[in-house]
Amino acid sequence: MTLAVALMGLTGCSSAGTPTADVGAGSAPKTGGTLRVGIVGGSAKDTLDAHAPVTHPDEARAIQLYETLASYDNDHKVQMALAEKITPSADAKTWTVRLRAGLKFSNGKPITADDVIFTFKRITDPKNPQAGATALAGLERDAMTATDAQTIVFPFTKPFATFTDIIAQYNAGIVPIGYDPKNPVSSGPFMTESFTPGQQSTFAKNPNYWRAGQPYLDKVTIIDFPDDTARVNALLGGQVDAIDQLPLGQVNVVQANPQLKVLESATGSWLPFTMRVDQAPFDDPKVRQAFRLIVDRKQMVDQVLGGHGTIGNDMYAPFDACFPKDVAQRNQDIDKAKQLLAEAGKSNLSVDLVTSAAAAGLVEAAQVFAQQAKAAGVTVNVKKVDPGEFYGDQYTKWTFSQDFWFTRDYLPQTAASGFTSSPYNETHWDDKEWNDLVGQANAATDQATRCGLIQKAEQIEFDRGGYIIWGFPNSVDAYTSAVNGFTPDKSGIPLTSFGFRNVWLNK
Repeated sequence: MTLAVALMGLTGCSSAGTPTADVGAGSAPKTGGTLRVGIVGGSAKDTLDAHAPVTHPDEARAIQLYETLASYDNDHKVQMALAEKITPSADAKTWTVRLRAGLKFSNGKPITADDVIFTFKRITDPKNPQAGATALAGLERDAMTATDAQTIVFPFTKPFATFTDIIAQYNAGIVPIGYDPKNPVSSGPFMTESFTPGQQSTFAKNPNYWRAGQPYLDKVTIIDFPDDTARVNALLGGQVDAIDQLPLGQVNVVQANPQLKVLESATGSWLPFTMRVDQAPFDDPKVRQAFRLIVDRKQMVDQVLGGHGTIGNDMYAPFDACFPKDVAQRNQDIDKAKQLLAEAGKSNLSVDLVTSAAAAGLVEAAQVFAQQAKAAGVTVNVKKVDPGEFYGDQYTKWTFSQDFWFTRDYLPQTAASGFTSSPYNETHWDDKEWNDLVGQANAATDQATRCGLIQKAEQIEFDRGGYIIWGFPNSVDAYTSAVNGFTPDKSGIPLTSFGFRNVWLNK
């Protein structure tokens, strides 16, 4: 399938892009009220920056404040958002974006092509590149043009088949010329009322939001909760109306309470162990292979996730159309792991594993892996740090650690974590053969060709990469019965991709 054929439905689409939630019989959205949400993590380094979200609270704030040109729906399909039409040239080296008519920022200023150009120049600023810069490395940033107030032309140095996927990421929100992240003007459903890093933030309804009738709420308050117990107790005690990442041991407790509901979604999210391929002992591929063979993946999913997830096979992006489903499942093989460690001269190895309660399941996975490793003669010293330290100056520098990722297709994920220029290359992966394959895949306008290249690249990571991908956890959240508008969502981003614009309250 060629790119032009694949995009025929997309380029003519003007839908809002989010399926209707299950609102219940006889129910209709009500306006007004404040939604109070408890979200895992957060620290004094919390940010409102549209283009630099790292933690869950950062991401939740960015999604309230900033709208993207395109967005993912609940089935992980790209739909239009601020753009009404996105059209590639025949060779996919030039993309033309047409904005909807009448768009405004929260301060009443029109959202124009010049704002879009400013946004993407900010993201790709070579002196201060933002999280999405690597994915847009081929953009000729100084050659972007506005042919009129609603139309932007994006030129690339080579074919760029995944443009729509990249601009649909939550870190590509549109901001106005002169944007100040400390005093942000909003293109999204809400606008900032107050913000205390590491504690909470409150957002008021944006009266100029483009989606008719939304948001329904007057306000949203996001509260940081690094501690799971405190977050659950806040829900049980009525201090918050919804929480993300319900601890799996509390699912039955919540389900037994008629005033509470559980929201569970199958996702392509993943909680990898990250092995730095440029640091001993993981600079030896035999050690990386051995550690992957140590993992009992079923036990991980059963014990860490309580069965709320699916088994992984050291490859990410399971919802990608090109995902290689025919690769044999890697299973625990302690004897082979011992053999590989012996061949590497690393028998009776001792390593530190840095973990944090930055995402549900990380600490538990670290503890289970440490137990599994004993059978191979490996001592794993679990070092737990708080989320602020975990995502501090050492983030992406830990020799052996963990991370969390939401659902992404393969090529957008590689841009975020696979290259030396990527913002979150936790494994310090730098493989020339792989780099070349991914570069070719990004330029391939024929889907069959692109899939073949992606599958070769995935095989390389399966064989010698730095991730241990043991499973894909379901997203499990909870909220009170007074809350409406949440629905299952494949993104892995909690609470229906933090889609609070869709939410309304009965009370």
